[in-house]
Amino acid sequence: MILAIDIGNTNIVIGVFDKSDDIVFMERVSTNIMATALEYAATIKMAFEVHNIKIENIDGAIISSVVPTVTNTFKQAVEKLTGQDVIVVNPGIKTGLAIRIDNPAQLGSDLVVDATAGIKEYPVPQIIIDMGTATTMSVIDRNKCYIGGAIITGVQVSSDALVSRASQLSRVSLDAPSKVIGTNTIDCIKSGMTYASACAVDGMIERIEKELGEKCTVIATGGISNIIIPLCKHKIIIDDTLLLKGLIIIYKKNAKK
Repeated sequence: MILAIDIGNTNIVIGVFDKSDDIVFMERVSTNIMATALEYAATIKMAFEVHNIKIENIDGAIISSVVPTVTNTFKQAVEKLTGQDVIVVNPGIKTGLAIRIDNPAQLGSDLVVDATAGIKEYPVPQIIIDMGTATTMSVIDRNKCYIGGAIITGVQVSSDALVSRASQLSRVSLDAPSKVIGTNTIDCIKSGMTYASACAVDGMIERIEKELGEKCTVIATGGISNIIIPLCKHKIIIDDTLLLKGLIIIYKKNAKK
């Protein structure tokens, strides 16, 4: 089995795949820049125990990270626990992805991995939306080249910023109210955070497709996608495991035979 890990600014996604590339389990834990390798090792061990999976069955591991201060700590945790070498997605690693932007080395590893999976799993051209701390939109053209995208403030970040700047507003859960027109402060905030975010996604899809001159397959992933995407008007495929599937593809391209 292969251990695949996506380290984001807010959450770390831990996934295990069997020899048939089917996912055995997937869990999310909080990203903690202060945690030690031992603490992360304990977290991984607990996830395995919850799903009754033996750690000694792990044959390899791969990490994608956008939090440099956590990357090496988590790598050490995995190596300490499994005894396996860990592949880290960095510039220069084999992905098979053609990147056509000003500076390919600047492209975040999470976006590289998303695109690698997207191209294999879905028709092109495509737009990949990853909704986490930031909402990113990646554009893949009909030739399967990564040609650019957009970065939008994440829904939770927007909500936190609003509450921190407005003394009379309180934190609310990110679930859509039954009506767009809120009749109390809480529902007004929820409406703005959810429906307005969905409108932003719809609007960006329309502008990207107009610029490309053709319709795209649209795929969404990330922790908040299940809340926002159902409110969108466009047809959007939700794939919670897209990034993990991309990690397995890249692992196979780089693992020692």
